[in-house]
Amino acid sequence: MHGRDSTMRGNGLAGETSPYLLQHAANPVDWQPWGPQALELARDLDRPILLSIGYSACHWCHVMAHESFEDPATAAIMNRLFVNVKVDREERPDLDRNFQIAHQVLTHRGGGWPLTMFLAPDDLTPFFAGTYFPKEARYGMPAFTEVLERVAGFYQARRDTVREQNRALQAVFAELVPPAGELPTRAPLDAARRELEASFDPRYGGFGSAPKFPHPTSIERLLRHWQSTAATPEPDLQALYMATLTLKRMAEGGLFDQLGGGFCRYSVDAYWMIPHFEKMLYDNGPLLALAAQVAVATGDPFFRRIAVQTADWALEEMRVPEGGFCAALDADSEGHEGRFYAWDRAEVESLLTAEEYRVAARRWGLDREPNFEGRWHLHCHASLEDIAAECGHTVDSVAALLDAARVKLHAARARRVRPARDDKVLTAWNALMIRGLAVSGRLLAEPGHIAAATQALDVLRAHCWRDGQLFAAWKDGRARFPAYLDDHAFLLDALLELLQARWRSADLDFARAIADLLLERFQDRERGGFWFTAEGQDPPLGRSRSFADEAMPSGNGVAALALARLGWLLGESRYLDAAAATLRSGSASLERAPQAHTTLLNALDEWLQPGEIIVIRGARASEWAAALAPLYAPRRMVFAIPADAELPPAMAAKQPGAGTVAWICQGPQCYPPVSDLPLLVRTLRDGVG
Repeated sequence: MHGRDSTMRGNGLAGETSPYLLQHAANPVDWQPWGPQALELARDLDRPILLSIGYSACHWCHVMAHESFEDPATAAIMNRLFVNVKVDREERPDLDRNFQIAHQVLTHRGGGWPLTMFLAPDDLTPFFAGTYFPKEARYGMPAFTEVLERVAGFYQARRDTVREQNRALQAVFAELVPPAGELPTRAPLDAARRELEASFDPRYGGFGSAPKFPHPTSIERLLRHWQSTAATPEPDLQALYMATLTLKRMAEGGLFDQLGGGFCRYSVDAYWMIPHFEKMLYDNGPLLALAAQVAVATGDPFFRRIAVQTADWALEEMRVPEGGFCAALDADSEGHEGRFYAWDRAEVESLLTAEEYRVAARRWGLDREPNFEGRWHLHCHASLEDIAAECGHTVDSVAALLDAARVKLHAARARRVRPARDDKVLTAWNALMIRGLAVSGRLLAEPGHIAAATQALDVLRAHCWRDGQLFAAWKDGRARFPAYLDDHAFLLDALLELLQARWRSADLDFARAIADLLLERFQDRERGGFWFTAEGQDPPLGRSRSFADEAMPSGNGVAALALARLGWLLGESRYLDAAAATLRSGSASLERAPQAHTTLLNALDEWLQPGEIIVIRGARASEWAAALAPLYAPRRMVFAIPADAELPPAMAAKQPGAGTVAWICQGPQCYPPVSDLPLLVRTLRDGVG
């Protein structure tokens, strides 16, 4: 048993569904999943808990596992001194969120993964924190075994100091929820616009320096800002430029998989050239929607191609047989990060014709020095126009040669050892992809995207929705973990987008049920806004609440936007009141750091000036909606509803009669119905009211 303490249970991860936890089920460490048994064991033995949080696509999680958790000598020390608990941060974002904050308070540094926390067994408050620790002392860090011995000794010898520090940390958490303020004005919107420009990289796009993250919420905010000024005498073309340049540089760089589609997690350099190679579903759903929106805003076919290739990647590589979407693809294969994606020049040349190689080498940088560990990771180096001029081709013929090269290289790459896939279905992340597919399907007239979004939604409803309760994860036939704020908010937003792509009255009923759960189980009734966990689901250090965008959009921001939209659609004041209360609750955060709260800013923008809701009914309803779809109108919702649809009272009065009719509403104000499509287009173009 690798020197395990005889009082300890064996490794308790074998019965878990998380691929990340199952990766550690054979470790000599006596890992336990987070739960009553492990916590009670720590109290009974009076040992601190060593809590390790990570996820399956995390490179440094793998490194620490290979160095320390698979090492019998290190495991023996862990088993002798601690109760060891493993957590998949994607299944338990509530734990990860609180312990990341605790790490920052204790160390005065940002966190990350793997997250290594040492908890007092009585109140589960962390008293020592870190991230990756090497097996041997290096990188300016002590050896992990040295950390283990010192932390255990400190806990046993300095109980009073630990308790005093824990009380101080608990007090910090109690102060993290500010009181509600006044409803914000437009000032934070304008401030965010200035802050984004101040941090903008005018050469390579993006915001700030390396490492660079996609930040689709920031790009969308700039695009929305431009659109709000487009009809004025001085449209904000700089906002449009910042948004489009950033997305184009990302999509031309190595951050985007030039052969298989899909975006990686982030770029380690300022040029978007070499990524951290993991591909996360939660990045690609928002980026898919954004690429489709930029495509219709600019008319540039480049962005349409990026949207379609991103959707193709999700549909081909990320779906489970039932139709939901997997969480992530690993960064590593065969023990090396990025090996699956890197090329030798000779291999590429052997797979292509001479002319295909000639243009591919210029386009993807194979005619330059290696850019990744002596090999080439493909990125767009030369434009199609420049290659055409150099090679004596037309732009179309260059594009055709590149397409042929892409097909051959993609097929050859498919024969390699693939990165591991985390195939658990997460409700929140699936909702982001459902929304992305619904947006791209509607804007780009891609019915396959809409069908895939519908199928994924049906998977969530069939497997993650039980007896009026939503669950956060589904795998191996098991729905697990009561859903969090993000699951509810993202799903509500996705339902409203999918209802615009194709109407099903049952989906509107589902949206209302999700909205009611938000209000009943997550709302902070005293200050407004929403807690991350539902009532009765209290993680260590208490329920948390945040308004900022992080790797994913802010759950509070999405909830405020979606509840306001649903409230105006149904004439339901409860949803509108909750949206307004969320904006008031987040007002201090908006004033302090507007650039960090772009999702909440989008909700504020639509609250201060409600967008248009267009309900079309009649035999030609879908045709009319399709005529409006290829327009970038981010504050507009269009619903084509069959004549026989069952509708709630606020909508049921909109009856088409003999022909097709459109109703236009802005907030509480509705205008006379329009029964002529050209008139509807002119009315929307010229502005209602």
